[in-house]
Formats: sequence, structure tokens, C-alpha cells
Amino acid sequence: MSKLEMSNPYNTGLDRNPANYQPLTPLTFLERAASVFPNHTAIVHGKLHRNYADFYARSRQLASALSLQGIGRGDTVSALLANTPAMLECHYGVPMCGAVLHSINTRLDATVIAFQLDHAGAKILIVDREFMPLAEQALTLATVTPLLIQYDDPEYSEPMTSVDALDYEEVLAQGNPNFDWMMPEDEWDAISINYTSGTTGDPKGVVSHHRGAYLLAQGNALTTSMAKHSVYLWTLPMFHCNGWCFPWTLSAVIGTHVCLRQVRAEPIWNSLADHGVTHLCGAPIVMSLMISASDTIKRDLSHTVQFLTAASPPPQKLLADMKSGGFDVTHLYGLTETYGPAVVNDWHQEWSDLSSMEQAGLKARQGVRYLPLEGLDVIDPETMIPVPRDGETLGEVMFRGNVVMKGYFRNHKATKEAFEGGWFHSGDLGVMHPDGYIELKDRSKDIIISGGENISSIEIEEILYRHPAVAVVAVVAMPHEKWGETPCAFVELASDQDACSEELNDWCREHLASFKIPKKFVFTSIPRTSTGKIQKFVLREQTANFADKL
Repeated sequence: MSKLEMSNPYNTGLDRNPANYQPLTPLTFLERAASVFPNHTAIVHGKLHRNYADFYARSRQLASALSLQGIGRGDTVSALLANTPAMLECHYGVPMCGAVLHSINTRLDATVIAFQLDHAGAKILIVDREFMPLAEQALTLATVTPLLIQYDDPEYSEPMTSVDALDYEEVLAQGNPNFDWMMPEDEWDAISINYTSGTTGDPKGVVSHHRGAYLLAQGNALTTSMAKHSVYLWTLPMFHCNGWCFPWTLSAVIGTHVCLRQVRAEPIWNSLADHGVTHLCGAPIVMSLMISASDTIKRDLSHTVQFLTAASPPPQKLLADMKSGGFDVTHLYGLTETYGPAVVNDWHQEWSDLSSMEQAGLKARQGVRYLPLEGLDVIDPETMIPVPRDGETLGEVMFRGNVVMKGYFRNHKATKEAFEGGWFHSGDLGVMHPDGYIELKDRSKDIIISGGENISSIEIEEILYRHPAVAVVAVVAMPHEKWGETPCAFVELASDQDACSEELNDWCREHLASFKIPKKFVFTSIPRTSTGKIQKFVLREQTANFADKL
């Protein structure tokens, strides 16, 4: 016992022990749900309805079966799965045997998947039958040779093909449903590894721990006012930041997971109406998909549905359409390195009395920190001093707290740089408003420097989104012989609208300083990631061809 502990009058003389200390882990949420509400529906997937007792038993079986395959503490189990019951079981069963879950983006190419498997040292790879050709191709490029397990989802109706893999259900049957699963030795032990997009080099493996997952999972419920027995529709990929920790959140509130293999308008609307969905998450593109559906597909909803969105702020018209359609939209912000969303645009009741334009300006802001996040600020990265709270001075958004990653796997240099000065550096540039709400202005690499002037691509995008013909827009820097670089706008038009470069140029001239007006408008389909984020790095590559023609 230290001198400091001995001098503390509240020191009881008893060391930390199992009676008064247990490592925090979200795995206990499922155990509690199964013991208190064993018959409550935990998972709905097509015709399948599985209760919490069975969900818990199958997760323990998976942990047991993995243990029989030699998997233990610190081993990596990779999963290439759709939003299915198996993916939910992996979020519990894998860490229950002490292993680390590596969820793979199903939209990646084989080369990137091979890199991740090698870098993470995958011992087992669990693959949905739909993605088995992709997995087999990746394994021909990888150095590791993980045990291959195929999951045959009854909701996937394509013909079977012969593969050299174990069957998921047969493997599961070998496990013990009463398996005495492992608590983490330390709550800071890794629970998962998720890889960043790798748009500026090889992907970085973000290591998350049990403590952070426990806190963020509860933070989701508190932030979104998620009541007991809420019903959650899986439109957000579970491979993305572990589904923002919602696979664990739903067990905490004894909610129901409604799984969805594909994000399509008809099954979304049917699920909302048939299962009484209360919450769903997704990028603005998911909202657009829902709202643009035909009247024959849309269903009348008997209650308001909470839609949680991240990425860029939704256009004002889309927000209005969602509200009239029965949805309450909340804007979240975060990164893989913060377990998903760690910032929320907490709405003040009096703001609802403002004009639509004023409300749109407030909704465009990212907001304030989640309850389990201890620090959020906009800081000058050179001086590490917070910028003035004036809504104008640009700085880097930085995080500090228990829902920030352990670090990057096997990448000490990147980890050290990311945590320089005792804060996690997001790489996002923003401002701090007088009321303490942050607003993103750009990624540090997305700021356009034209003739020495800093131009925010987001500012230009916000103006173009106000044009009725614009459905999606992305602005990036384009090389320019005189100015160094200038803005270039890539535009997707609304299905029933038309516009030309001259019209959009005139529109921008009405609302922007002349040096901020894009020098070129490109009308095209804009590339996105599987989670709906616009791939600006792809667009930047295209601008080199345009520059010579100006």
C-alpha cells in the first residue's frame, strides 16, 4: 500500500478484489438479458425469431467451439459477414473465449482483405456464403492460412457452391451452450480490431477495448433515449465500427435486433411497419433511399422513428422530408478510433421555434460530447491551445476519454502521432461555437488552398445542396497552374431535376465569394464507401485530367 493510500482517510485497508471490482465488458449485458428476460425476442431475421436465452446459449456455444479449435486470449477471429444473426453471435462469442473480433468490410477488394488478414494474424475466418468467392480470392493473396468456416444464411437464396470450409452450424453444434466463458483479465484488453479505410496508405488497425465498448454501448442508449425493449433495424453495417457498438447496446436495453441483409427501400419500410422499429442508423444516402421510394413501397407508421445519421449533414430538404415521413433525425459524429459516434447534436427544445433556415444551420453542426467521452475540443495542433469560441477560428477536433481507442495495431509511429500532446487528433478541422457546439469544416487533407486562401469544401457543398436540382455533391481540390489549386464540384442531380454548369455557377456566385466558386462542375455518379461516405480520394485522382483542360 502506497503512502498516498495510507494517508487517505477513506482508505478501507481492503485491496481491490472480486467482491468489489469486476472488469467492465459489454458481454455481461447479454448474460443479464438472458437471465432476466429469457423469452424476449432478441433477433428477427426473415422467418427466424430467436429469444435471449437462445441468443446467449448460441454465443456461448460459439465461444466453446472456437476454444476447441485452439482459439484463446489475444487470438484474432475474422468475420466477413452480412447483417445476420451469425454476426451478432460473433460480437459475443468471439470475445467470450478471450479472442479479438476482426469485422471485415464486405465491399473491400481481395487485396485489401488479404492485407488485413495478414496484419491482424487471423486464426479463423468466418464467411457468409455470398462472400466466399471474395474470401477465397483474398486467401490466395494472404500469407496466413486461417481455418475457414462458412455461414449459410437461409435468407440468401443463391445456389450452393462447393467450398473447402467447415459449416458454421456444424462447428457451433460441437460447442457447449453452458460454456463458462471468459471475462477479460483486464477491462483494457482488446475486444475488437477494425481497420480504417486506408485512403492515404495501408489501412490502420484500430484496437478497441472492453471498457470502451461497455461505455459507448451504454452511451448510445442514454444519448438516443433508447427505452427498454426498443426495436433496432440493421441498416448500418455491423462491420463498421462494430455497428457503432449497437450489437451490445441492444442487450443492455433488452431490445430486438431486426437483421437486414441488404439495404433496400422495400424491406426497410416493411420492417419499420411490421416489427415496430423504433431506431435505425445510416448515412444520408439511406434516408434518400427511403424517402425517394414509391408510394406503393412506403408504409404508414404508427409512431415516430428515431433515425441516427453520421457523415455529412443531411440537406435541409431531406431533413424536412424525413420529418414529414415520421422520422426524428439526430446528427452524430465520430470515428472508428472513438468506437463510432462520440459526439451528438443535442437538440434544444427552443430551437424548434426558429425558422427552417436557422434550424438547418444548427442541425449542420456536429454538436457536443457523448456522456462517456471526457474531453472534446477544437485545438490549434501547433500550439495545442483551444481556439477561440467564435464559430470562425479553424482548429483540429480532438478527443480525450475512455471511448478513445487503445491505439493502432502494430503501428507505434501512427499511434504516437495520433496521441501527441495528450489528445487524440481526429484529422478533422472545425470551429467551436460560443455555446460549446463544434462544427466540422473539413478534413485536414480536404481544405482547398487557392492562392493562399483556405477554402472549406463543406461550405461550398452546403451552398450547392440548397439548389433544388442537386441530390449529392462533393467538392475537392483541383490542380491549377496559377492558383495552385481550385475547387471542383462533382454533382449528382435529383432524378426529376436538371441543371447545367452555368446555372450552378450563377447559384454559387449569389452565395459565395468569387474565389470560392468551383472552376469546374462535373455531373456524374459519386463514388461512396459501403457505409455511404463519399470517396473524395477517388474524385481527387480524376481532377488531374481536368486541370490540363482549363
